[in-house]
Amino acid sequence: MSQQLSDLEKRVILALQRDLEITARPFQELAQQAGVSEEEFLGAIRSLVAKGYIRRFGATLRHQLSGYAANALVTWAVPPGDLKRVGKLLSRHQAVTHCYHREPAPGWPYNLYSMLHGKNPGDIEALAAHLAAEAGIRDYEILFSDVELKKTTMRYFREESPD
Repeated sequence: MSQQLSDLEKRVILALQRDLEITARPFQELAQQAGVSEEEFLGAIRSLVAKGYIRRFGATLRHQLSGYAANALVTWAVPPGDLKRVGKLLSRHQAVTHCYHREPAPGWPYNLYSMLHGKNPGDIEALAAHLAAEAGIRDYEILFSDVELKKTTMRYFREESPD
């Protein structure tokens, strides 16, 4: 990625750092903010993808606002030879939003981590028990979230302040 970003590409990246509105054409408003047509905006995104600056594009749902008030990190003790199978099994469930392998720490045998979301803690407990049975894993811990302290989007460019 030795190519320089154009001014348009920088404006597009800056616009993509902002929250998307839930509308039929979310990029149309961002394009207007960037001072270009929707077609130009989408063309710049395609260019950034082709150049390798954008590898993926995702959205974060504010689950508390959408009725999913409970969430928990579920830690699993999975035999090393079974990590891929169990990881794929967990990842297929729509209530699982994150799934990671980590090396176990001394005194902490858990090596697979998944984030589960539910309407209430009972939903998460039931889902974790279901997933454990399906995966054949007996050793797991549910760590419920108490308070969300930070959840932000990466910022690559700052908003220019009017002087």
